[in-house]
Amino acid sequence: MPVDPHIQFLLEQAAAQAQSSPREPMALLAELRANTSPQAVKQALKALGREPVPVAHVEDRVLPGPAGDIPVRLYTPEGTGPFPALAFFHGGGWVAGSLDTHDTMCRCLCRGAGCLVLSVDYRLAPEHKFPAGLEDCYAATCWMAAHAEQFQGDPTKMAIGGDSGGGNFTAVVALMVRAQGGPALAFQLLLWPITDFQLTTSSWKEYDGYLMTSQEFFIARDFYLNNEEEQWHPYSAPLLAPDLHGLPPALIITAEYDPVRDGGEQYGQRLLEAGVPATVSRYDGMVHGFMHYVTSVPQAKQALAEASLALRTAFASVENKR
Repeated sequence: MPVDPHIQFLLEQAAAQAQSSPREPMALLAELRANTSPQAVKQALKALGREPVPVAHVEDRVLPGPAGDIPVRLYTPEGTGPFPALAFFHGGGWVAGSLDTHDTMCRCLCRGAGCLVLSVDYRLAPEHKFPAGLEDCYAATCWMAAHAEQFQGDPTKMAIGGDSGGGNFTAVVALMVRAQGGPALAFQLLLWPITDFQLTTSSWKEYDGYLMTSQEFFIARDFYLNNEEEQWHPYSAPLLAPDLHGLPPALIITAEYDPVRDGGEQYGQRLLEAGVPATVSRYDGMVHGFMHYVTSVPQAKQALAEASLALRTAFASVENKR
């Protein structure tokens, strides 16, 4: 179907910006970080007249990480615990994004799924290359499971999730938990995830430039990885992992006009082939990151509701097995 008219303006803005913006890697990085800075996010929300989605409590903390403190933001839902818990890893191509860029999404998931949400402000590339940010996300997941009861949480109902580069981290953290004997995970929520670094799929051929260009993708990849060989590592490209058996159930949400769509859907198919319960849900007419526009795009609201229900169902499944 055609691009949804609610977000057509995003493509027009991106096209205009691409024509006027420098293409030099460091300039692109500076521009991306400026556009996703806390100040820029607050100004954008103010301009749209958005009020924060209400939850019971929000607290910024720091956790011990493998290379120092990890800033996090903990969202607590209304009601009485013990609550399930979701560790959430923001997108931004491994080089940008923050607790603020994903504040609305985390509030919506906290409220919709009735769970604690721990948003992780992991180390970014190129200052901190692979696997630095990934190790922060794994450490935060383990910390949340170990300390959930301090925050009215139930450590037996633990999920992980993220979007784009954070969706990549979600898939890989699940692999790490399986390999390293980490906490039991009830679910993984992958939102338009990046699962490999190959640009040979139909979605890349057809939709290169729809809010993401191959040039920008290569720049982010080269900022993130230390060398070309790492493109084939299962912890950077989970689609290439040789064995996906024994991973937690998954919901993978993709967008029709997203260059990385096919990689996410192929990952879902591989999970199913490995016997992992997985649902792949494609939103027609949508683009990469569409769920951020939950206040103005009907399909973003639908996707949020689907993600929230999937989390609730997974948490209830743990309860029913007791």
